[in-house]
Amino acid sequence: MPSPSQIPISSYEVAGRFAGRLALFYGMAFGLVGTYLPFFPLWLQAVGIAPSWIGLIIAVPSLTRFTLLPIITSLAERTRSLRGAMIAAALATFAGFTLLGTLQQPVAVLIVFALTCCAWTPLVPLADGYALKGVVRYGLNYGPLRLWGSAAFVVGALGCGLLADLIAADRLIWVIAAMAALGALASFGLQRLDEPPSHAQASPFRASALLRDSRFLAIIGAAALIQSSHAAYYIFASIAWQGAGLDGTTIAGLWTLGVIAEIVVFALSPRFTLSPVLMMLFGGLAAVLRWVVTAQDPALPLLAGVQLLHGLSFGLTQVGTMMLMVRHVPPQVTASAQGYLTAAAGMVMCGASIGTGAIYGRIGLGVYFGMAAMAGLGTIVVWLARRKLETHHPGAQPQSAASGG
Repeated sequence: MPSPSQIPISSYEVAGRFAGRLALFYGMAFGLVGTYLPFFPLWLQAVGIAPSWIGLIIAVPSLTRFTLLPIITSLAERTRSLRGAMIAAALATFAGFTLLGTLQQPVAVLIVFALTCCAWTPLVPLADGYALKGVVRYGLNYGPLRLWGSAAFVVGALGCGLLADLIAADRLIWVIAAMAALGALASFGLQRLDEPPSHAQASPFRASALLRDSRFLAIIGAAALIQSSHAAYYIFASIAWQGAGLDGTTIAGLWTLGVIAEIVVFALSPRFTLSPVLMMLFGGLAAVLRWVVTAQDPALPLLAGVQLLHGLSFGLTQVGTMMLMVRHVPPQVTASAQGYLTAAAGMVMCGASIGTGAIYGRIGLGVYFGMAAMAGLGTIVVWLARRKLETHHPGAQPQSAASGG
């Protein structure tokens, strides 16, 4: 038998292996997003699909996020096959993008892309649910795991900028498919974490009960409002900056500044002594400040400084949200909870995107005042629920499990 001194070392090795493999999967999953966002619309246009069809096709992921996605995450958890669901989803995503590369008719592309999104959009919520199970089991920190996704997104986006001049537009789909293939390969390295049947029987808590829990509803409602307040930024920032005379390199630099700030927050999050409630409050307030300043059309130096607030408005809000999920969500339903969170965020983001599209054409940068109002509303939700959120759900884990302390 191993001596007691050997047991912690073995445990650290298992935890380290889990963290490394999950970080690799996060990297591949977000690297796929980083190649999809700039390349997919260009590919659609290059194969002759009309703008009206492009708009319809691009809207499909938003639809699947709040329709099929919660069903898939709940099913994976009920059948105790979270890792298997991630592998199946990654393989189906790769197959879907590969098949898309052989198509050119808009109806066929729409149908195949819709089926692909049924597998693709649950990937990150499944990964987040899987990550939180590992956070609880191994005493890890969410932020350092998640930062690799952000880093890979930057690499993917910057790589696209270089490849776009080297690859014909009608071949760009194969870059996306290649990233999906890497994600599928990385999924096979994930460790098994699903609870045994005895645990599920001993813990009869149903995921649907979360939707009757005011604390959980406050978490996902506030997170959806604060994160969706980035809608105008995601859609119109580059357009507005280009209209203000900024060149492509400067625009890319501004985007990169925001993501770097996000990565720094994720990396340093284990050292934070703030409660998750305060993290969400500061994240929401940072978003309010960010959008109010952005609405004033600030000069480039101030704009660059404002971009650094992305680390708080997005990154700190995300870390606080995940820590609150650990605090208030029983471990056996974390993937289902992620499905509900993503569905809520998808609905709010969809509405915000439609609204900003109508408003931006009329008042331009004034649309950011609306985003500030959304972030402010999310912050108010956290403030009003703060007393309930500072207590633990009886079936969840102590906060130390989330923070690694």
